[in-house]
Amino acid sequence: MFFRKNNKPAGPVDFLIAGLGNPGRKYEGTRHNIGFAVIEALSARLSAPVKKIRFQSLCGEARIEDKRVLLMMPQTYMNNSGIAVREAMRFYKLAPEQLLVVCDEVALPAGAVRIRRSGSDGGQKGMASILYHLQSDQFPRIRIGVGAKPHPDYELADWVLSKFSPNEAKVMVEAVDNASAAVVTLVGEGIERAMNLYSK
Repeated sequence: MFFRKNNKPAGPVDFLIAGLGNPGRKYEGTRHNIGFAVIEALSARLSAPVKKIRFQSLCGEARIEDKRVLLMMPQTYMNNSGIAVREAMRFYKLAPEQLLVVCDEVALPAGAVRIRRSGSDGGQKGMASILYHLQSDQFPRIRIGVGAKPHPDYELADWVLSKFSPNEAKVMVEAVDNASAAVVTLVGEGIERAMNLYSK
């Protein structure tokens, strides 16, 4: 195992793991909230409740190997995710490379997982907000495919706020599990190892 359970963290935060989504029941289970789903999976995997309200987010602390991590679900709504992330990073004096963002990606088929060291926002509004507020793209990110909109005329906002079909939902359960395992591997063993195992 690459994580420890029931071991109270001590010392400064080494990694901020931000899963993106929208707060509120009406957004639960939507394509845009897959980042929240990964944080919830990590919460269970690491025995780290994500319930504390800090930095305009729901937060929880855990350890992955010798690193203390802060799990974060910004409650600012997707388009303002960068406000919450910047607040936490300033508080802990973290460099961009100590941030890991998990979010949805419409350009990937449902269930695909992509890990990158850096890059553009790719049209993802939460990622765009983080890039703007940090003034840097030099942080790793895990993108989870949620499928392309079914027709060119379909509004993108409506698509990402829609829920998965029953068949897609089965695929996404595995994707969330893979993405949460990828987070643990990336923090504990490095991005190359995570990319080799989980980036498909």
